[in-house]
Amino acid sequence: MTESAYTPPTPSVEVDVVVIGGGPAGLSAALNLGRARTSVVVVDAGRPRNAATLRSHGFLTRDGIPPLELRKLARAELGAYPAVSVYDRAVVTGLLPIDSENGMRFIAPLQGRAERTPPAVAARSVVIATGLRETLPRVPSLRAFYGMTIFSCAACDAWELQDRRLALIGETPDLAARARLIARWTDRLTVFTNGADVVDTVEEAELAASGIVIERRGIDDLEGDRGVVSAVRLADGTRIEIDGGFVRPQWSPALDFLSGLDLARDADGTLVVDRSGRTSVPGVYAAGDAASPGPQQLIVAAGQGARAAAVLVHDLVGVSTAH
Repeated sequence: MTESAYTPPTPSVEVDVVVIGGGPAGLSAALNLGRARTSVVVVDAGRPRNAATLRSHGFLTRDGIPPLELRKLARAELGAYPAVSVYDRAVVTGLLPIDSENGMRFIAPLQGRAERTPPAVAARSVVIATGLRETLPRVPSLRAFYGMTIFSCAACDAWELQDRRLALIGETPDLAARARLIARWTDRLTVFTNGADVVDTVEEAELAASGIVIERRGIDDLEGDRGVVSAVRLADGTRIEIDGGFVRPQWSPALDFLSGLDLARDADGTLVVDRSGRTSVPGVYAAGDAASPGPQQLIVAAGQGARAAAVLVHDLVGVSTAH
C-alpha cells in the first residue's frame, strides 16, 4: 500500500498534546504541561538508551541516581495530574497532519502490548522526545562493561574515573576532540582507533604533546570480570592495561515514524529546533537527544522538555513569549 493510500486508524483519544518518548525530556514536558492544565498523553516504548547505566550524574539533587529510578520517580509525580496519561510499552508508528474542526492537528497511530493502548491519538500539538539509537564499535565484549566501567559521556562519568589509566575507543572523526576533553580528568589516556583512520598526523602530534597515546591497531576484545574492565587486547595479542574508559558511539535518531511530516533536520538527522524547541512544522516541538545538537546530559534534556512545554502552552493560547 502506498503512503498516499494509507488510512490511519480512527483516534479514540483526543488531547491537547501527545508526548512521544518517556525519558527525562518527555517526562519533564509532560509534568509541566500537566501543571498548565493541559491534557497530555505520553507514549513510552520503554527502551531507554541509558538502560545499561548504573548511575546518572550531574542532575541537581539526584547526583548518582540510577536512571531507571529517576524515571520511576518522575512517573510517580505525573500521577498527581489527572489530565496526564501514560501508555507503556507502546510506540507511535506514524505522525500525520489533519485539519479538524475541533482543533486537532495531528493523528498518532499506536502499537502497544497493553490492552488499554488505543489505536490512535489525536492531538493539537506534539512533543517529540524519542532520543537516539546508538551503535558501538565492533568490540565483542564491549557491552559487558558498558555503563559500569566504560561510558560514553565524559561530563556524566569522568569524575569517578579521574587520574586512572583510561581508554577512549572510537571510530568517529571527532575522536581527537573527545580525547582532549577526557584528558581533563586523567593524564594516562590511550586512544584506540580500532584500525579506523580517524586521527590524522597533526592531531596525533598535538595529543602526544599532552601525553595522550594513539593506538591505531585493531582491537580483538576487552578483558575484565563482572563489568570491571582490566585491559584492551589488540588483534596481535598485545595487552594494554586500563582501569576504565570511554567509547564514542555512532548515534542515529529514532524518528522513522515521522515520514508523514516534512520536518527540517540537521546533518546528523536530528530535528532542527529554535531555542524554544519549535520544529519547522507549527505545533510540533522536540526536546532532548532527538533535537539538534543531539546527545545531552539528563538534566539538560529535562530542561529542554520544560522549556518546550512552557512555549507550547503560550503558543496554544496565542500569547507571545520571550523564550
